[in-house]
Amino acid sequence: SQSFAPIGWFALSQHLMSGLTFWIVGKWVKRYNKMNSLRAGLILSGMFYLAVLLLGPAASRHVVPLGILNGMAMGFFWMAYNVVYFEITEPGNRDRFNGWGGLLGSGAGMMAPWISGVVIGAFGAGGYRIVFTASLLLFATAAAVSFFLAKRKTLGQYDWLYGIRQVGCKGSPWRRVMPSLAFQGIREGVFGFLLGLLVFLSTGKEQSLGSFTLWTSLVALVSFWLAGRLLKPGIRSKAMLIGAFAVSMSTLLLFIGVVYGTMLWLGIATAFFMPLYVIPMTSAVFDLIGASEASAGRREELIVLRESGLIAGRVIGLVLYLSVVATTESAGALVWLLLIVGAAPLPGWLLLRGRLTGSEKVQT
Repeated sequence: SQSFAPIGWFALSQHLMSGLTFWIVGKWVKRYNKMNSLRAGLILSGMFYLAVLLLGPAASRHVVPLGILNGMAMGFFWMAYNVVYFEITEPGNRDRFNGWGGLLGSGAGMMAPWISGVVIGAFGAGGYRIVFTASLLLFATAAAVSFFLAKRKTLGQYDWLYGIRQVGCKGSPWRRVMPSLAFQGIREGVFGFLLGLLVFLSTGKEQSLGSFTLWTSLVALVSFWLAGRLLKPGIRSKAMLIGAFAVSMSTLLLFIGVVYGTMLWLGIATAFFMPLYVIPMTSAVFDLIGASEASAGRREELIVLRESGLIAGRVIGLVLYLSVVATTESAGALVWLLLIVGAAPLPGWLLLRGRLTGSEKVQT
């Protein structure tokens, strides 16, 4: 538990603060300037990496404050990003856009950890300082570039309780969408860090984790590219089912043994099939946000609602994780946890299938 618990508390504090920040910043984004929210997220991310850099080895004793800081950064950045994403896409091109977005993210995810592993392997403890300094400089550059992005006129007043009323409205599609998002979040909350942590702990080498991320990101890059090109609204449900079933079954590989080889194959399987689930899920929910002129006018409130569902699931997954590691360090217990939360996309698909065909209207 000494090894596994701190990262769980970091992730839990991060997601709780991210959700709270989303809800509060929604008003700022709607009423004022979403670009300032984007910049604030980048600046706070830079502050997070600076704090880790200055704390050094002592950072492990401040996981909750660091999680809160990173959660604030995530809330500011992703709230603004999601609004921009909604405004520049439409139902006909969201799958393709999400494919390209995943491709670029996978490309960055492929190179950055591998380079970090090489640097840390070559310079030892000093390599961490080099990596975090480079990250800080990248965030500063991104904040400067954001000043060249166009600003759109804001409309309407922010309704703090709009999302809650949507979930409480009988017949609203959000009553099924929210638990579906929560099931997605349950898996993300645990798999977001545990698989990589197990890779590192089983090998004891940062370079092994870097190689793991390199190969899984390479597969994800190809998968996102293919999914972005081939997916259309009419086949989203089938694609989501294939993706949900495949990523759920892939966790069975861990019963062979918690060793680098099986975890690598699990990572590759997840990287290949997860885009089939995530792309349709994301596109369908944003299509629902834009289902009518009235709902599109409430995009900030509905984006906050969407994030609330994901955060709720992530918190549930992390509470399960922390409960397990508080009682046992058994690898078998963690394997069973991964198997359970790894199957969460299946009920998520069951709730969402056939609901978001473009015909639903958000009740106001």
